[in-house]
Amino acid sequence: MAKSNLLYYSLLAVPLAILGLPLYIYLPTFYAKDIGIDMALVGGVLFLARFFDVFLDPYLGYLSDRSKQKYNSRKPLVAIGTILLIISFYLLINPKEEYASIWLFAFSFLVYIAWSMVNIPYLTWSAEITNDYYYKTKLNSVREIGTIVGVLIALLLPFLFSISSNTKEVLDLLFVIFIILFTCFTIISLFKIKTVTSENIENFKFSYLKIIYKELPKIKSLQIGYFFNNLANAIPATLFLLFIEFVIKEPKSSGLLLIVYFLSGVLALPVWTAISKKTSKKRVWIYSIVLASASFIFVPFLGENDFVPFLIICIISGFSLGADLAFPTSIHSDISQKAEEIKNNCSGLLFGLWAMITKLSLALSVAISFGILGLFDFNENNPSDNSILTLTLLYGLAPVILKITAIIFINKYKEDKQ
Repeated sequence: MAKSNLLYYSLLAVPLAILGLPLYIYLPTFYAKDIGIDMALVGGVLFLARFFDVFLDPYLGYLSDRSKQKYNSRKPLVAIGTILLIISFYLLINPKEEYASIWLFAFSFLVYIAWSMVNIPYLTWSAEITNDYYYKTKLNSVREIGTIVGVLIALLLPFLFSISSNTKEVLDLLFVIFIILFTCFTIISLFKIKTVTSENIENFKFSYLKIIYKELPKIKSLQIGYFFNNLANAIPATLFLLFIEFVIKEPKSSGLLLIVYFLSGVLALPVWTAISKKTSKKRVWIYSIVLASASFIFVPFLGENDFVPFLIICIISGFSLGADLAFPTSIHSDISQKAEEIKNNCSGLLFGLWAMITKLSLALSVAISFGILGLFDFNENNPSDNSILTLTLLYGLAPVILKITAIIFINKYKEDKQ
């Protein structure tokens, strides 16, 4: 297939990542420090918004399938989601302070829904552009490269404009960049991405899921493993800024560390892709999890003036990032293709479930992280030794335990090359 297909498919990932970084890193800190909401309350509100949104994803996936049934395309849902996402993101970062908690819940909820309206069809396209086993890996790889490029843009721009210490100015800048790229790249995607169409599209019913899970029983193991691994990634992402400020005590270096981490992921992805051709996607994914765990096991021993050791950990764990992002969804694309052979027009619903698992892990990461820190009376103005220890264990030890659990479940999935 033409290389231009890979380019067109990768574009939309860039602005979605630019949006994603503020949501998971800057937004909780902005509402806690700038707006003045209690840290535990921020975690609780974001968890509730995620919790209610999570269970809508399968339905949005179902709507994506219905869109394909009616219009032979998932693009109408993407177009509607694009408009809603731009409006709700703007309102989310410009709250009315007198009822900031309600504002945070309402508009984060709308952002999550709009995100899914765009992201679920976008992910599903990777299973519909091609049936080739290795080309699906390329599609998912270029999408994740686009994701990392978007993250790097979101990290670099605040430093280039010398506003990295002002969370509100960072959010405003990223919104402007997001709306420009998102509008342009969505239009390109809607006109240029071509998927396999069908003259006879079946009206999928939710009851068909039972048949699919019966025919493909190892899907559950893969999904559970994906959940635990995602949770392991989300907890340190949520706590990264706090860990750098209160444990390593190098808050001004946070941008550099994140850039090194994501850049390592980009550079390592071609290596992981080459290895997957000699083994399998599942094996490569497990190898990447082991590598990340092996590096993170040293995090609890770090403290002030340990910037260089932590930089090395960021580089090594960053190597696993590309595989950790690209290969799970590529495997899921293969599963969706198998499921389509069992029951036609079900890919959207399956990717809706995949998105639900992703969001649930992210929601739990915020609730667990901020909730436990709140229980141990973590105070950003004067944190106690016990609360610092709690932060360190949450950031460094919890992900290792969760990743080991993930490997156990992922290993139960039997992968068939197609």
